[in-house]
Amino acid sequence: MPKMKTHRGTAKRFKITGSGKIMRAKAYKSHILEKKSPKRKRNFRHETEVAASDFKVIARNLGIR
Repeated sequence: MPKMKTHRGTAKRFKITGSGKIMRAKAYKSHILEKKSPKRKRNFRHETEVAASDFKVIARNLGIR
């Protein structure tokens, strides 16, 4: 059986931490920023953990587990 290839689009959007969590960027940061408060925009900078329901599919696309 050949090796599984990493899905390159997924690899560019997610990163794996040392403990094995998959992290993602937050949405809604790209445009229409005037009406969003500075606090809300600041919080978009932080990464967040992928939901448990999405973990399996993303992990498979990244070639782990």
